[in-house]
Amino acid sequence: MTLSLEVRALLIQTIQEELAQGVITMGAAVRRLRVEVTGLQQTQFARMCRISVRTLVHIEHDEGNPTLKSLNSVFKPFGLQMGVVRLRKTSG
Repeated sequence: MTLSLEVRALLIQTIQEELAQGVITMGAAVRRLRVEVTGLQQTQFARMCRISVRTLVHIEHDEGNPTLKSLNSVFKPFGLQMGVVRLRKTSG
């Protein structure tokens, strides 16, 4: 699977925005980035990120309590990292 740099950047930006807007969960974002951008299997991606497959599975399924280090490890290949953002005001 080979994406042009422009398509790859747009896909990463779209997933990042969906995550920021609460459209998708963090686990769904990680899974989409792994599958749609890299095309790697979980074992390959986990090895690349230097985390265990078990940790990656837990992150992708929004289970457990991943460390900030683990989360940053899975986002780093996409030029992303965890951060502090302003909460969106909800109507109601």
